[in-house]
Amino acid sequence: MATADDVRRLALSLPGAMEKLAWGMPTFRLEGGGKVFASLDDDDKVMGVKCPKEDREELIACEPEKFFIRVGHDEDYAWLRVRLAALDDDEELYAILLDSWRQAAPRKLLDAHPELGRPPVA
Repeated sequence: MATADDVRRLALSLPGAMEKLAWGMPTFRLEGGGKVFASLDDDDKVMGVKCPKEDREELIACEPEKFFIRVGHDEDYAWLRVRLAALDDDEELYAILLDSWRQAAPRKLLDAHPELGRPPVA
C-alpha cells in the first residue's frame, strides 16, 4: 500500500521536481514552468496525475478500485485520480508518477534524461 510519504519521496526523485502547496494540497511540479504532474488530495489517500483523456476510460474500466475521476471536476482535464491504498508497491507508484512526469516535462528536460524515456506520441 502506497502512502503520501511514498508519493512525496518518489515524485521528488524525478528530475526538476519540486513540491508546492496549492489549493491547500501538496502539488508536485516542474521547476521553471511550474507544470503540475501530481498532487495529493487533502486526505493523503488519493493522488492526482496527468493522464490523456483517451486513456482514462480504459484505466478506470480495467481497474476501478485504483483509478477514477471526480465528476464535476476532472472531466474537462487530462487528469486521473489514484487510490493510494489500491497500489501494489513502490514500483507501480513510480511508474504512474513517471508517466505523468513525462507528460508534463518540456522537451529539454526529457532530452537531458534519456534514461527515463519519452511519452508515446499521441
